[in-house]
Amino acid sequence: MEIFLDLQKAINTVDHQILLAKLHNYGIRGIIYSWFKNYLTDRKQFVTVSGVSSQSRYVTCGVPQGSVLGPLLFLIYINDIGNSISRVPIKLFADDTNLFIFSESIDILKVDAEEKIKLLNSWFVANKLSLSLEKNLLLCIWSNKG
Repeated sequence: MEIFLDLQKAINTVDHQILLAKLHNYGIRGIIYSWFKNYLTDRKQFVTVSGVSSQSRYVTCGVPQGSVLGPLLFLIYINDIGNSISRVPIKLFADDTNLFIFSESIDILKVDAEEKIKLLNSWFVANKLSLSLEKNLLLCIWSNKG
């Protein structure tokens, strides 16, 4: 069984405090850590439409898009997703997560899939990310061996 999961607005919802904690856990310390903290903290943005600009607002989450660091910081943010479940291959591509579950029994497969999805959902909640429910897919390939 392959389960395709898509995160909703993933790049825009990266929590800065969680990201900084993960950078620290990966050994980013000292001046480099301070640089990342300054890069993410006190950022402001505004929108201009037809020459009229909105008020500036602080950006409290998300990684800067259009920069070389944006995708890298997002990958660091989701890198530990594999720790949320054991013995199940997970493939990541940007904000898409593919989960592979195998079993000889369809009943065991269903139970295992539900358990793994619940564990992944706990990881998503803890990391302040959410699934895009309309973009998820479950693909089950079954073979009766004579």
